Amino acid sequence: MNSPAADVVRLLTVRGETLAVAESLTGGLVAAEITAAPGASKAFRGSVTAYATELKHELLGVDDMLLAQRGAVDPQVAAQMAVGVRKALGADWGIATTGVAGPEPQDGKPVGTVFVAVEGPLGADSGSAGGGKVEALRLNGDRAEIRMESVRSVLALLLKELASEQSGNELAQDTEQNGGF
Repeated sequence: MNSPAADVVRLLTVRGETLAVAESLTGGLVAAEITAAPGASKAFRGSVTAYATELKHELLGVDDMLLAQRGAVDPQVAAQMAVGVRKALGADWGIATTGVAGPEPQDGKPVGTVFVAVEGPLGADSGSAGGGKVEALRLNGDRAEIRMESVRSVLALLLKELASEQSGNELAQDTEQNGGF
């Protein structure tokens, strides 16, 4: 059985698309998981580990007022991180993780509060801000378990988006081939 990261690499390679990763609480684990998959260099552009809050603004373009008002652990921050890394690294897809791994709460958010985000080509082409998806997670376990589950969750969300876009493309092609009926 393939790992989710290997599935991501395979799907992106087949499609001729690329991926960039923005990480906070996962500290590079998502990038490590992806680069462990054979053939990753065909699809993986790179990653930004913006652990410090100000780097989310400086490197990824996350709105500084949003960070000041809501802190780094927020669904909009995750969405903007995914948009920002996609743009900064010139990738078709951007994914992001932000959250509280523990042991202490952060920005008033309890340990286990995590947001994962995916931004793909459709969001940018439609001109909508954050045309991607954000998933809110409430994870249990120790620091290591929360971080690893965050990695699994962001890869699963990306796979879901890749699969839904794929089926949408196949539907459009099928409709075209059948004279629009």
